[in-house]
Amino acid sequence: MADLSVNLAGIKSPNPFWLASGPPSNSARQANRAFEAGWGGIVWKTISNDAIVNTSSRYASLNLGTLRMAGLNNIELTTDRSPETNFREIAEIKRRWPDRAMVVSLMVDTRECWHEFVKRAIDAGADGIECNFGCPHGMCERGMGAAVGQQPAVTEKIVTWVMEVATIPVIVKLTPNITDITYAARAARQGGANAISLINTIKSITQVNLDCLVPEPNVGGLSTHGGYCGPAVKPIALHMVQCCAADPEVGLPISGIGGIANWRDAAEFIALGATSVQVCTAIMHYGFRIVEDMIDGLSGYLDAKGFKNLAGLRGKAVPMVQKWESLDLNYKRIARINYDKCIGCNLCYIACEDGAHQSIDLVPPNGQGLGPGRVPGKPIPKIREEDCVGCNLCAIVCPVESCVTMVSIPTGKPKLTWKEYQEKLARGEIKPIPAHP
Repeated sequence: MADLSVNLAGIKSPNPFWLASGPPSNSARQANRAFEAGWGGIVWKTISNDAIVNTSSRYASLNLGTLRMAGLNNIELTTDRSPETNFREIAEIKRRWPDRAMVVSLMVDTRECWHEFVKRAIDAGADGIECNFGCPHGMCERGMGAAVGQQPAVTEKIVTWVMEVATIPVIVKLTPNITDITYAARAARQGGANAISLINTIKSITQVNLDCLVPEPNVGGLSTHGGYCGPAVKPIALHMVQCCAADPEVGLPISGIGGIANWRDAAEFIALGATSVQVCTAIMHYGFRIVEDMIDGLSGYLDAKGFKNLAGLRGKAVPMVQKWESLDLNYKRIARINYDKCIGCNLCYIACEDGAHQSIDLVPPNGQGLGPGRVPGKPIPKIREEDCVGCNLCAIVCPVESCVTMVSIPTGKPKLTWKEYQEKLARGEIKPIPAHP
């Protein structure tokens, strides 16, 4: 089997799967259960020097059909357990599980407090520190969390405070609530950070209760903006991880966070540059044992691809993301329908006709359309390949796996980028590409 062990800036763990700082990493009891299940590391729920009192209620979710918690909104703050209790339990867990990564998340205010809490984490046996510069609610009003991460100069300043006393690796957790996350990542490096983690939660309101007209979560008739996480944020997280991995001015190891629920999600983050991955919402939904499938699935994938370890996968997809101007305008892709699988829902026709490029017709079956559920004599969708622009929408909306597939069509034309196209037009070497009728 492939080697799943990782080393993030000196923080070692037997696999890349870590608990993210949050409700599942708030106690020794949870940490023990997580490590027994097979998790490689824990980022302890953020410890603060400020007195924390959490509200009731705290969570709200975005549900899509039968899928619960496609997105989770929370207004919970840092741990409301005392620093003394947390540091004592951290020491207990590290003694019991010496081969697992123990990272302590901290969020304090003054230079003196940062020095004190970093030293306390070190004394407790932590393998690393995670500076929480990302929390988008509650702590911002106190000048912490995203209020720090949104200001690169402040990020750099506080990281320098931490590095004055840190003798273990320091990770800076970045907020996505910013125009360009690479500015904060660069600031973390300039301050001396050893690694970055991203993304923290996205500021959000997930729903409004239309009976009382108060957004959820409802706290005595009022609500507030919360932090959004779960599967719905994964595309945003992947984008930001790739941006940091591709930026030569960042150049730091990455712990990826955001909507990771299975081994495929983890593999995508690693392919885009992450060394470890952190999971929270999926644990809150399904429990600690999901890591068993994550480990088996990722191991099997690496074996199938011929990778001996995660280094073979890490960052492979980073250079494949380029500016739009680098894409080939002569590349041609069209949709094809496998009628043996078609169930006759005609969603592809509706989506193309009303929402895309009107390149699908409904025609008599003529012996085609023998898939399950097909109504005899009902018109079937037929793609006009000469008009198909290859937008992918029909394949995306089709409810049957591999019924509609996208196929590359040779054009006999050389690669042509937008810049090359403009230059050749100006020189009169080519004619304008005709507009879609």
